Amino acid sequence: MHNKQKPLIFDNDRLFKRDPEELAISRELYNEVAKLPIVSPHGHTDPQWFAENKNFNNATELLIKPDHYVFRMLYSQGIKLEELGIQRTDGGAVEQDSRKIWHVFANNYYLFHGTPSRIWMDYVFKAVFGFEISLDENTADYYYDKINQKLATNEFKPRALLDKFNIELLATTEHATDELKHHAKLKGTGLENTVITSFRPDDVIDPDHWNFSTSIVTLAEQTGEDISDWHGYLRALKARREFFIQHGATASDHGHPTARTANLSPTECQTLLNKVLAGSATAEERDLFRAQMLTEMAGMSLEDGLVMQIHPGVFRNHNQKLYQTFGTDKGCDIPVRTSYVDNLHPLLSKYGTESDLRIILFTLDESTYARELAPLAGHYPCLKLGPAWWFNDSPEGMLRFRHNVTETAGFYNTVGFNDDTRAFLSIPSRHDVARRIDCRFLAQLVAERRLPIDDAHTLAYDLSYRLAKEAYQRTK
Repeated sequence: MHNKQKPLIFDNDRLFKRDPEELAISRELYNEVAKLPIVSPHGHTDPQWFAENKNFNNATELLIKPDHYVFRMLYSQGIKLEELGIQRTDGGAVEQDSRKIWHVFANNYYLFHGTPSRIWMDYVFKAVFGFEISLDENTADYYYDKINQKLATNEFKPRALLDKFNIELLATTEHATDELKHHAKLKGTGLENTVITSFRPDDVIDPDHWNFSTSIVTLAEQTGEDISDWHGYLRALKARREFFIQHGATASDHGHPTARTANLSPTECQTLLNKVLAGSATAEERDLFRAQMLTEMAGMSLEDGLVMQIHPGVFRNHNQKLYQTFGTDKGCDIPVRTSYVDNLHPLLSKYGTESDLRIILFTLDESTYARELAPLAGHYPCLKLGPAWWFNDSPEGMLRFRHNVTETAGFYNTVGFNDDTRAFLSIPSRHDVARRIDCRFLAQLVAERRLPIDDAHTLAYDLSYRLAKEAYQRTK
């Protein structure tokens, strides 16, 4: 199956169509946007990396352990997470030999053929580390040693890589009760406007969040508010939002199971809050509470200016055994069918015509692109569409997104690209893929005489750079 010294394929025309006319147009468009700065307004990299600016330990710690795209594929083939050094919640034994873990990855790298992970990882190996031959069991040690040698240099410290990758903005994501100590440490370094936080309040507004009981107590302690009172609870949330804004946040992020919203009276809200805090709320009441809180968050966004991102449609921690052993974010989240038209109606009835409100909708349910999301964003002033996300973050997924939403929502009711990643080194590759696919899509329109070439150049720039800056209010 594996041959020695296989070349690492890295064609300059990768992901473009081979039709001569479209290929030429794709090249022309891409050459103008390839080196634009990267705006990464939503992601999950560790702010401690940039605050402390220490060298990364080794290839395994950087490229395998933080990346659930990588270890979920290996797990699907029967490789235990303990073999990959993934920490258990009970402190049980896991593999500690990073080189041995790297060999497991290298021996099974063929599993990633045809996946976006393979595209991203090969980009990292070629463009970042300079490899000319492919990774497999024969080259595992060569890769591991060369990567580690480079990671030990000043040029591969986190802040240096921000410059190397031409990253203009990198937003991390923290829960509402996070003290943001790493972002505080960045103040005065010149990076406080480059590495910023985003407000993720699931831990204090979702009764089913794994840490809700603890976080709600912390919320009261941090703000000095009586969170058993509905209005005190809302004041506490506003205070935390302001704290995040002081640390650079321009957006909030909401990962509820559905996009359901509600518009209840204060009395009804108080009754729900009482049951939630007492732990007596039914499943329907907990869902209704989440629904009301999305509407409340929209109202707060209208007041304080945070862009609101809604990321529903995931059955999180589907593998309960794995969740109980290793905790959250271990590659066992599964997309589910999601509804937007009915679920968002209460929120949109209250705030949908507010042009000063910015709500960015994401989905994992591609069947909603043309039927629900594009028509909604093509009408309501407050709505924009986020890019193809998570399981849809692939060349094919990006093309399906453009084909399905453009005819109704156009390009300018979308927000460019965000990478939503924990894997720091994959950021330039992910943005490169998005830029190539958008140039490919635009080239088809030009070749079909549906779009003038000058307009295609403008769109390529906007989709690669400007729309993300505007959507996340980074143009000031």
